[in-house]
Amino acid sequence: MRRRRRDIQEINAGSMADIAFLLLIFFLMTTTTSVDTGLLRRLPPMPDASQRTDGVDVRRRNVLELSLDGNDRLSVGSRQTDASTLKDAVKEFVRNPSDDVLKSEKEMKAIDGLGMYPVSKAVISLQHARSTSYKAYVEVQNEVAAAFHDLRDTLALSHFGKAYALLDADRQRSIRQAIPQNISEAEPADVDVKKERR
Repeated sequence: MRRRRRDIQEINAGSMADIAFLLLIFFLMTTTTSVDTGLLRRLPPMPDASQRTDGVDVRRRNVLELSLDGNDRLSVGSRQTDASTLKDAVKEFVRNPSDDVLKSEKEMKAIDGLGMYPVSKAVISLQHARSTSYKAYVEVQNEVAAAFHDLRDTLALSHFGKAYALLDADRQRSIRQAIPQNISEAEPADVDVKKERR
């Protein structure tokens, strides 16, 4: 008796391609990629065309100069310091409780919900070198923002009995008017040493 030869069956490759495609889509949809996040800053609105654009006269004593060099060294005015003490320095400069002539001036203003309140004219000016690390830059920004956050929280708790974030929109506006966050960022300085041409 002769054996019958069996036919070898082929594998259908069409369904394999469909499965591979579905797996690719699955991994693309479920894989997360790290996203660099920037600083959360709200820019002031663009001025109207009819609005005057004269420069604002800021007295020297109202400006706290912060600078970061290319080696991530922080200077507050002419004094070199580190970021851990920056928050307290900014708070002290803005509040100026002893009316020091070397710190920011205050002007009495009528503010809804607060009455007459001494509003600081302080401006925090930050300049950094192009070679400053992103980490140092963000750390300084965070310390400055934390100082204003603390000042606003303290005022909100003393006048309204709640933290700033828990206040309604009108009261938050009053706190912002009492403690304006004036931060000026200068164009990055090019402090790299240029090689002499021969």
